Amino acid sequence: MKDLHTIIFTGTSGGGKTTALRAVEDLGFYCVDNLPLPLLSDFIETMKEEPTIDRAALVVDSRLRNYIEGYALAYLALTSSGNVLEVVYLDAGDDVLVRRFSQTRRRHPLGGDDLRAGLLEERKLLAPLRAQASTCIDTSDLTVHDLKRLIQDRYRIVGFDLVVSLLSFGFRYGLPSHADLVFDVRFLPNPFFIDEMRHQTGRQQTVSDYVLGSDEARQFLEHTQTLLTFLLPRYEAEGKVYLTVAVGCTGGRHRSVAIAEELARRLGNGRPVTVRHRDIER
Repeated sequence: MKDLHTIIFTGTSGGGKTTALRAVEDLGFYCVDNLPLPLLSDFIETMKEEPTIDRAALVVDSRLRNYIEGYALAYLALTSSGNVLEVVYLDAGDDVLVRRFSQTRRRHPLGGDDLRAGLLEERKLLAPLRAQASTCIDTSDLTVHDLKRLIQDRYRIVGFDLVVSLLSFGFRYGLPSHADLVFDVRFLPNPFFIDEMRHQTGRQQTVSDYVLGSDEARQFLEHTQTLLTFLLPRYEAEGKVYLTVAVGCTGGRHRSVAIAEELARRLGNGRPVTVRHRDIER
């Protein structure tokens, strides 16, 4: 049978599972929402036999709570027989989830009239799934569009080779919660203080040349490239599917953008690399 790229999205209600599922569906994944766990094995075997499908994604959540306890055994049985499952756990802070439910006027599947009690019970119920998760994404500070871009950046290039995502950001807007490695480039000369560059970005040649032309930038890029060249094959050997490398400056428009673009260029020789600039429009 062919290999099947299978993603299980799980996590708290309101955490973003449906958005994540729709995001990969747009990329061509065969998607199922809230598959009962007893059908998981049959589902995967059926997908592997279907010649037109090589990637699938599904949501497992608390709506079918009676099956959650059997998840750990089902996961072990499938992985022991050679299946590779990637479990992505999506969550957000209680205040954020309460606000999302109040905006949508939806009822929490476990909450009844006490939403916070329902969230607490749900997290306890989903603990086995979180323990098996290959990654956890905190969506508290992500809009629907941000989460969709994040998910599609990770899964646009399909397969189990390590996909590297370069992400620029501004420290004044907070650290990206899903970053695996974070580099601070605020020590570099800042184009913001040069009038003709202030309203440009690190994507523009003038700013890029200014940032990358300093000795500090050249040394930083050489050392960082050496470090990542050392790390990437070791992460692959560990079975890591993707790696998010975040590069931050003060506002996320100049230095971090130029450095992230250059790192992507250096690392992209024969390796899937994506680039995203979180705060470039702020």
